[in-house]
Amino acid sequence: IIPTILFVIFSRFSIRQETRYMLLGNALLSDLIYLLFYTLSAALNAARVHLPKEACVLLLFLLAVAYCGGLFTAAAIVLDTYIAILFPLRYIAILPPSRTKKVIVLLWMCSGAFPGIFFLVLSSTHSFMPCVLEMCSIPVILILTLNGTDAVKLCFWLSTTVIFLCLSLIFCCYAILYFKTKQSGIWENICSRASVTFLMHNTVLFFYFFPVLALFVESFLCINVGTRLQTRLWVSLIVCNVLMILPKVLFPFLYGLRYREISASLKSIVKRKHLRQVS
Repeated sequence: IIPTILFVIFSRFSIRQETRYMLLGNALLSDLIYLLFYTLSAALNAARVHLPKEACVLLLFLLAVAYCGGLFTAAAIVLDTYIAILFPLRYIAILPPSRTKKVIVLLWMCSGAFPGIFFLVLSSTHSFMPCVLEMCSIPVILILTLNGTDAVKLCFWLSTTVIFLCLSLIFCCYAILYFKTKQSGIWENICSRASVTFLMHNTVLFFYFFPVLALFVESFLCINVGTRLQTRLWVSLIVCNVLMILPKVLFPFLYGLRYREISASLKSIVKRKHLRQVS
């Protein structure tokens, strides 16, 4: 469904000129890149293909860039909604399409610079262990990171803190929007479009937040409680293969298909194909 929504966004000039659709397309593109590279990594590990050290580092870097891009764009989508609701008359002046393109470029630059700094620190301190990189399995690397050197642990904690701050910013914006619009009457009916949209957005936010919480719990157990290696491996597998993938799977359905223009365009494409088959 992600390539289909991306095709609709980029093929319709009226759609791709709106800020919310440009940010949505950027978020879906980041998620698609992450899913493709993570699937490639899982397939290589299942086939017992040992990547060279440079290839493994590049794969991990691309995964980090794609994940940061999706997370930062999700925060930008919430800020866009925040500005559109609280400043409707100044919204076009604050976020025109030209400025949105610059924001997207800035998001990708931050997504590349943030993990790039950590990878440079790790390479300069020689903290990449060859035995880990030969396997190039993210759950295994996550476990050994918590038992690695001080530089590796510092990078892990800083990364987790930045992700937690981004999700906290999203939550604060949603909370402010709720209290600001509480008196408008759009929340009286629990089945209203605003209530359902708000519930869906918070569902996606919860699934983005839960892997970070699981990482905190796992690191706490690893440091303070003597958990078995098998238990930590299962926790890492659940975090990487389920909890971090689930919001990227739900995002196109809960965000993309909620927009009337995108759903109408998809329906028109399906009807056109159906008419061709009938004729």
